[in-house]
Amino acid sequence: MHTRAEYKPEWIREDFVDFIAEKIDSIWAWKKIKAEIISVKPLSTDFIQLQLRPNKNFNFQAYQAGQSVLVTAIIGGVRQQRSYSVVQVSPQGLLSIAVKKQGAVSNALTSLALGGIVEISQPQGDFVLKPTERANLMIASGSGITAIYALLNSHLLSSSKPVDLLYFSRDNAYATELQALAEHYPQFKLHLINTAQQKQHLDQALLEQLVDGFMQRECYACGASSMMQSVQQIYLHAGLTAQLHTEYFQIPADETLAEQPVKFLRSQQAFQAKSNLLESAEQAGLRPAHGCRMGICNTCSCTKVQGSVKNILTGEIDSQNNSQIKLCISQAISPVTINL
Repeated sequence: MHTRAEYKPEWIREDFVDFIAEKIDSIWAWKKIKAEIISVKPLSTDFIQLQLRPNKNFNFQAYQAGQSVLVTAIIGGVRQQRSYSVVQVSPQGLLSIAVKKQGAVSNALTSLALGGIVEISQPQGDFVLKPTERANLMIASGSGITAIYALLNSHLLSSSKPVDLLYFSRDNAYATELQALAEHYPQFKLHLINTAQQKQHLDQALLEQLVDGFMQRECYACGASSMMQSVQQIYLHAGLTAQLHTEYFQIPADETLAEQPVKFLRSQQAFQAKSNLLESAEQAGLRPAHGCRMGICNTCSCTKVQGSVKNILTGEIDSQNNSQIKLCISQAISPVTINL
């Protein structure tokens, strides 16, 4: 007796639905978050602010000031991603990011015209204001001002506690807006340091000179690696690391560490690692999955089978077998085997 095969229709593929949907509205998609560039605002000669109109898949109500989004660009037929701090999200769900003209993804974004479409992620990251009774201190340099500007606005809208901002800038991006905030909110003191005019570096003496009781404040810092290293050292030596909250847009590798051999177990690929494991693998011609390159999104998380790595952000050493690491913020300090 022959049994009749039951017909099982295939599910409609997501990419087919997206293909049809974008013919009706360019940002419609089943699950992906697509966004249209609706305004471009120059901040300096090589720094622009983009306002984006995302589709209904973007959960703007979950956004917290200081968080970022991953932006995906197709470059040479290859999907590439970079994380950008969100400057602000409007009550209608429009979001703004600031883009410096450096790097493949940023250059691709700055070349898009009004109406251009990009793919973004949900808001992510934990560089957000902590519940505290302390006053706040914020420190920024370069494009690190984007996350700090968002945190500052959040503080001013929700608290009357004092907040100081030290902003090291060559081009004074957002300087007009910051000065307007300082005039409007008496609890806010702005310390704008134009590094093109004065060679002022961050040190403890400067903090003591400019900020009343800086050691009693929560500190939020985001900026270039040299400034971030300085603020880390200041708070480490003062025994105040619990009050320091940081966000990096450049992950500084430890240049004093020796190059180490690394093996990807499943793919049977081997290479020498000098910088973080993600960059070292890419320099060897490999293409491990990745996203933000800042230790936020977990896309490059994988299992370290054996060996020792240093977490570039925290300085912690992981020598355990079969532990989870993130390639973008891990630097090998011994021969390492990874389950990739």
